[in-house]
Amino acid sequence: MTTKKQRHLGELLYKAGLVKKDVLIEAIKSSKNSNKRLGEVLVEKGVITEDILTKVLAKQSGIEYINVDKASIPDDATKLIPEDLIKKHNVLPLGSSNGKLKIIIGDPSDLETIDAIRFRLNTEPECYLGNPTKIRNYIDKNLTVVQSTQEDDRLRHSIDATAAELADIGQELAEVKLRAQEAGEDDDAPIIRLVNLIIDNAYFIRASDIHIEPMADRVRIRYRVDGVCMERDNIPKNMQPALVTRFKILAGMDIAEKRLPQDGRIKREIGGQDIDFRVSSLPGVHGPSIVLRILRPDAVNIGVESLGFERENYQTFQRIITRPNGIFLVTGPTGSGKTTTLYAALQELNKPDKKIITAEDPVEYNFPGMNQCQVKDEIGLSFDKILRAMLRQAPNIILIGEIRDGVVADIAIQAALTGHLVFSTLHTNDAPSAITRLIDMGVKPFLVASSIQAIMAQRLIRVICKKCRVVDENPDPYYLEALGIKRENLTKTPVYKGAGCTQCSGTGYKGRLAIFEMFELNTEVRELAYSKAPTTELRKAARAGGMKTLRDDGIIKVYKGITTPAEVVKITQTEEEMQSE
Repeated sequence: MTTKKQRHLGELLYKAGLVKKDVLIEAIKSSKNSNKRLGEVLVEKGVITEDILTKVLAKQSGIEYINVDKASIPDDATKLIPEDLIKKHNVLPLGSSNGKLKIIIGDPSDLETIDAIRFRLNTEPECYLGNPTKIRNYIDKNLTVVQSTQEDDRLRHSIDATAAELADIGQELAEVKLRAQEAGEDDDAPIIRLVNLIIDNAYFIRASDIHIEPMADRVRIRYRVDGVCMERDNIPKNMQPALVTRFKILAGMDIAEKRLPQDGRIKREIGGQDIDFRVSSLPGVHGPSIVLRILRPDAVNIGVESLGFERENYQTFQRIITRPNGIFLVTGPTGSGKTTTLYAALQELNKPDKKIITAEDPVEYNFPGMNQCQVKDEIGLSFDKILRAMLRQAPNIILIGEIRDGVVADIAIQAALTGHLVFSTLHTNDAPSAITRLIDMGVKPFLVASSIQAIMAQRLIRVICKKCRVVDENPDPYYLEALGIKRENLTKTPVYKGAGCTQCSGTGYKGRLAIFEMFELNTEVRELAYSKAPTTELRKAARAGGMKTLRDDGIIKVYKGITTPAEVVKITQTEEEMQSE
């Protein structure tokens, strides 16, 4: 495998019309100043996508490009290449033929990986080039089951060992000992090993949150996976003080403060990625409850096309986010994916010719090329103060983390009316009720009618596990009736379910996807908003104008075999009942 000088990459990109000359020159300067590769700089700046970079690198190095999403990775991948090699070098096996092992690599210049595989496996690898992020995502999603089981065993063993030690030295001495161990960076201390395993275990089972919940006789450990809490471990009560103290130390909290809520952050490298954890401590009757929100970089880098849009909604979404001004609202409860959707839109718009400023509380993910501002109410840096200041920064696009009151809403609307494109979120059950909510906040109806371009409600539904998906031969008639699916039609368009396997921990579901309710304002709706029409009338006008409800979008995904009728009914039941009133 031959490699060429890095400057040839720029030539290929320029000749292919993928990068303008002035942008390329600026990127080359940035590459030299930051000691980063040219391709990495161009991707960070949003000039090209990682997929485009990989294809050009494949052409440059003479290696065949392969789409990881469509590649046939064998189920027994870890039998072809040991799991430690797969994870360390970020490679995937495709199979073997004629004594050669076919592998997908992410970096054509990484000769160390080729040598390591050649030496360890005593075989000559035949290399293909794939998107390195997609390789890592595939490894994290599909090749961590064995490791998760091993981590569970280690976790339970560590719990037993730590409990035995703490039983000998007592609670107060345990806390003192923990502080001494922390000062000496003793990673072999049982409580430190236990906390590390709890965090690592959550990452490998794809959890979004870790809940450390003190109870009367034990400490319950729960993980939220695909939106559902799973109880995995119970820790003896005598370990509680040391456990809580360790989490507080890691998060930079005051371990002496036990009466007030506290917030902190933990940064940790797991699986080759730098993972941030947002930590919250809340005093309770049986001791402080600790919750860690896992902020995975790949969670918000999925791209607009991967969010779950059906074609019509996708076209509407793309048309709205490229408008020069106006407000685009995303509504839904906490944990419904609103922030991910808006970040995906901003990343698509994040080009050198656009200035993007955000006001967030808190800033969870950092993106190059965007000016992100953290709300700090304790020093008076509120949403409204940030918004007034950011308008003087001449932005093209503004993201407001959440419209919480009439003051922020008024400023957002004024920004939209003065030529800015404004993205924000609102907590309402469906899209049409957002108009009523803004008017209730004190915003003048004519301003609402004239500034809002579209409102989109969304929810997250669990996706049937691809490994164990089967036709549901006996679906629950209650859910079929709720969705208007006739049993006699199931022979032509069957519904599916997950049978349960090791990949999905027996749940039948793996991963989540969004369902949407896209409400684009037309003349009739604007007139209704101006006249303060009730939500029921706005909803009727929206549906008459072609809006598909959350349930409608969910039914489409049931017919496509993406999710189950039960999941759609559970997620959209409140909205549908409200519509039938």
